[in-house]
Amino acid sequence: MIHYKDNPQLDLQSVLDLYASVGWANYTSRPEMLEQAIANTLLVLAAFDGDRLVGLLRAVGDGHSIVFIQDILVLPAYQRSGIGRTLLEQALSHFPDVYQLHLLTYDDEKTRSFYEDLGFTAVGDLNCVAYTYLRKVSE
Repeated sequence: MIHYKDNPQLDLQSVLDLYASVGWANYTSRPEMLEQAIANTLLVLAAFDGDRLVGLLRAVGDGHSIVFIQDILVLPAYQRSGIGRTLLEQALSHFPDVYQLHLLTYDDEKTRSFYEDLGFTAVGDLNCVAYTYLRKVSE
């Protein structure tokens, strides 16, 4: 049975294993950065199957006017079972008065459908554009 925790103590290796399972090497190649990022995150929501970390959501921002869903990931074997949806719904309910809740993700039909079903709107549909500056980091 899956259970969820707000801001739990997390084992770094379990977190790295979760990120590795979805191929997010930018995090796994820099474990110290990931550890600091989690320590400075506004809200961490985690999904566990027993003691096993199977899902994670990180929200950053000021918690009053803006929140950015930085990471939402679920172990591949647990995907399409409602864990990601539950994590995102919990994040939305955690910040009921926040004016802007953003995330940046892949633009494919499955992803669009997932987020639009939860009430998100693509910025292009709002006559807006989003910009991202990606800094090259040395490894």
